[in-house]
Amino acid sequence: MPILKEGELDIISHSAEQTQRLGQRLGRLLRAGDLVCMTGDMGAGKTVFASGIGQGFGSTTPVTSPTFNLAHQHSRPQDKLLLYHLDCYRLRDAADAISVGLDDILDGTHVAVLEWAERIRAALPPERLWIQFRVREEMRRNLILEASGERHRQLLELFRESAFGF
Repeated sequence: MPILKEGELDIISHSAEQTQRLGQRLGRLLRAGDLVCMTGDMGAGKTVFASGIGQGFGSTTPVTSPTFNLAHQHSRPQDKLLLYHLDCYRLRDAADAISVGLDDILDGTHVAVLEWAERIRAALPPERLWIQFRVREEMRRNLILEASGERHRQLLELFRESAFGF
């Protein structure tokens, strides 16, 4: 078992359904300005988790892979808050991210969920929730969450309480 620092959480998910439920729990907690950055190999569970985030957030449309469109925008009926879901796989670097309007998405008035975030790390603000996905076995995934900044550390603690009751 890894030794975790404050602001970190290490989870093993035993199924896609469990990964999605974890995403739902996080999605319920998100508010304007929150940034969730996901990284990991193809098929590691990033889009499944993002789909759960959308469900928990209350999106009126399903969160699916935005690979061909780069970004999808999702709304929810109770307010004007938007969730942006970006797939950064085709972006080469921070300059690419800025050229497609990342600054507008990260202006603090929306929620942003990024897949393949490591590709544009230099363009991202230091305050964020970073989630590393690792394939352990065919159905098992390891999620390592690391929060940077006061709001995201608070978000991680709320998520821990929601998911595990402590």
